[in-house]
Amino acid sequence: MHVRRLGSSGLQVSRLALGTMSWGAAVDEYAAEEQLRLFLDSGGTLLDTAPIYGDGACERVIGALLDKHGVRDEVVLAGKAGVVRRDGRVVTDGSLRSLLRQLDQSLADLGTDHLDLWQVHRFDESVPVDETMAALDQAMRSGKVRYAGISNFTGWQTVAAQHAFARLGGGVPLVSTQVEYSLVRREPEIEVIPAAQHAGLSILAWSPLGRGVLTGKYRGGVPTDSRAADARWEAFVAPHLTPSKARVVDALAAAAEGLGVPISHVALAWLRDQPLVASAIVGARTTAQLQESLGSELVELPSEIVAALSDVSEGVR
Repeated sequence: MHVRRLGSSGLQVSRLALGTMSWGAAVDEYAAEEQLRLFLDSGGTLLDTAPIYGDGACERVIGALLDKHGVRDEVVLAGKAGVVRRDGRVVTDGSLRSLLRQLDQSLADLGTDHLDLWQVHRFDESVPVDETMAALDQAMRSGKVRYAGISNFTGWQTVAAQHAFARLGGGVPLVSTQVEYSLVRREPEIEVIPAAQHAGLSILAWSPLGRGVLTGKYRGGVPTDSRAADARWEAFVAPHLTPSKARVVDALAAAAEGLGVPISHVALAWLRDQPLVASAIVGARTTAQLQESLGSELVELPSEIVAALSDVSEGVR
């Protein structure tokens, strides 16, 4: 699998990353083990996680698998902090105390002494950005974190974070920002991606298949085993099940048919090669789904198809 650098740093990551949001919940430890092995055997390196994932069980699953197979040094382990569950509610907490406490817990659960990349999961408007960035700086200076990044920040928040982090004088700037980005979610191009370019950050794209819509599974309706049919996930998928976004999927299907590849391959290949995108984070409930996504690594889109898909998806809401 091809690798790319994050920002201007020396850190290289695979251009497809393995997302683990469902590990420990919808994806049990046995399926997770299959997915990790398949991902590593395919040349993947970037493993993205967070302490909130899998209802809090995800990182313990990852830690057990890394230890069982002795593959910690084969992965670029990317963690997060800043989203916590308190009194049955999920809240954002970007305070230095909370971030560093989450980091220590993540390291214990993952069974490692450091994270290769540590990201602030969400911007916390109630905490000064200087304090949040100080947590990243302290973590890097302590050796518990090698590189730092942000996640789900707006354009102005991205620039503010990079400037605040640079003022701390650690020498290595923020390297990445993680954002939802796909053919049916191009809003980041308005301000987040220009801000990332200004700040020298690479993009890590989450939900590159449009919350499952860009696999084409919803073209004939809502499958009973899909997220859109699950009351817990219906609201998550619904924003991408609109007539205008359905036309984007139809265009994808036409391109895929002409190329003789799955629809998802075309969607991932388009996103993967957008400016600043270092890696597309693919998650899967089954090993077969992951295998299909990884197959996109072999697809190179003709420039005419890239242009046509960009045109049909531009401004779609």
